[in-house]
Amino acid sequence: MNVSYSFHGGIHPEEHKNESNTSAIQAAPLPSYLILPVSQHIGASAKPAVSVGQRVLKGELIAHADGPLSAAVHASSSGYIVAIEPQIVAHPSGLSDTCIVIETDGHDESASATPHPNWQTYETTKLLGLIRDQGIAGLGGAGFPSAYKLNSDAIDTLIINGVECEPYITADDRLMRERSDLLEQGINILQHITGAQKVLIGIEDNKPEATEAVRSACENRDWSIISIPTKYPSGGEKQLIELLTGKQVPRDGIPADLGIVCQNVATAAAIAQAVLHGQPLISRITTLTGDCITRKGNYEVRLGTPVEHLLQHGGYSREQSQKVIMGGPLMGFTLPDLSVPIVKTTNCILAPSKTELASDTQSQPCIRCGHCADVCPASLLPQQLYWYAKSQNHEQLNAHNLADCIECGACAYVCPSALPLVQFYRAAKAEIKEKSIEQRQADIAKTRFEARLARLERDAAEREATRAARKAEAKAKAEQDSRFAGEADPVQAAIDRAKAKKARLQQNGEPNSLHSKIEELTAKLERAKFGLEQAQVSGKEEKVLTALSASVQRLERLLASE
Repeated sequence: MNVSYSFHGGIHPEEHKNESNTSAIQAAPLPSYLILPVSQHIGASAKPAVSVGQRVLKGELIAHADGPLSAAVHASSSGYIVAIEPQIVAHPSGLSDTCIVIETDGHDESASATPHPNWQTYETTKLLGLIRDQGIAGLGGAGFPSAYKLNSDAIDTLIINGVECEPYITADDRLMRERSDLLEQGINILQHITGAQKVLIGIEDNKPEATEAVRSACENRDWSIISIPTKYPSGGEKQLIELLTGKQVPRDGIPADLGIVCQNVATAAAIAQAVLHGQPLISRITTLTGDCITRKGNYEVRLGTPVEHLLQHGGYSREQSQKVIMGGPLMGFTLPDLSVPIVKTTNCILAPSKTELASDTQSQPCIRCGHCADVCPASLLPQQLYWYAKSQNHEQLNAHNLADCIECGACAYVCPSALPLVQFYRAAKAEIKEKSIEQRQADIAKTRFEARLARLERDAAEREATRAARKAEAKAKAEQDSRFAGEADPVQAAIDRAKAKKARLQQNGEPNSLHSKIEELTAKLERAKFGLEQAQVSGKEEKVLTALSASVQRLERLLASE
């Protein structure tokens, strides 16, 4: 089946694919050291699960996924953990990131694997968890964690991307030719997970052998294998969706908004290996090409392999080289250091000679020809974006939808002034992202500050209320004390009454012992009454008041009986 839709713009650069796609996939040699960054995907970095000095086996978990938008990392071979530290990683800026370094022991001993032959009986959540735990991320370039991307509702169409439109890169082409059965199994699993009714497999029409191999492997499936016209960047996710369905993904939207999910052919094969064979993502097919490479071709490379190790195996001529690019000539970037490792998103290592690619021609002023807008597949205005990026006008960059730029490089390819447009866009995106992070941090700090102020105000109000209550209690007590101060001393009054009673008894001629007893009981009674009154005023517990009251009543009975 041929495609019946198109998308705006696009270019037709020289393909340079025959240099690497004429031989079968080969296994790259195992290096002495593997450098495994904990972040080889979009989203949160994985968290190390090993320690220095520990021996690990091939396929063993060394960093677990930290949250849903993350992917695990596994040891690519057996050996010893010799470092967990920042090292330079594959990034245009030459930034460092936390890496787990394994000194391989040469045994390549594997950890036990758990195949899942009855995966059809599993619930979707279990399959997604398996894919996540096996470290599967998009192998087409973006590196989006596959489990997160597949966890979408109401998916009607599953699109399998076998386009591989960028010049020089042939990794997916060879995979489709040699591992079409594994690809078919992966697509079957993906259809089961998404519940998609339609499966569309897009392959560029310059890959007839791959198309025939996939068609043969999927002949018993009700899937559509569609031949895509050779045009760059037809492999872009939004461009491929428009080519196959005629639908455009909404601005600020995602394919799932249209009921569509896309997966690269290499990702589908990796999912099949993870589910059917229990094998985590520890290697990938990488194209090694360019005029400075003697043994061009596609290699199964262990993740973490230093680029210089792969180059050495390919017969790299450093003297002839102008630079080494990770990725293709349009969307790739020059490596800051050849010690950086192969990662999950590394589909190509390109080592062109000094005359092979256009050298870094001196840029000239923009002549406003408009060619960049004609070829932009996202229907943007690259010239305007260039001016706003130069002036760091982030407001206008957002207004002109810089975020929609897929950095395909088509605009720079046709620019007669040799302007490094994509570099400006990447830098502007990084600045906007940094500003956004700073703004979020400022908002968080503001929220925390306001919460602290509110808490301090509440604490102050509570302290003021406590002080007011204590002040009122002290005032009431003072008033009560002043009331007692105006009365005669109850103890003295009791003594006076006892003396008076003694005098009366003496006058009546009663015995002195009886007088003394009555006097003693009277004094005790008065003291007991006074104690009861004081306890009542001060709010003593009920059991104390009851005991004091009983004591008063007892003394009254004794006194009455005398």
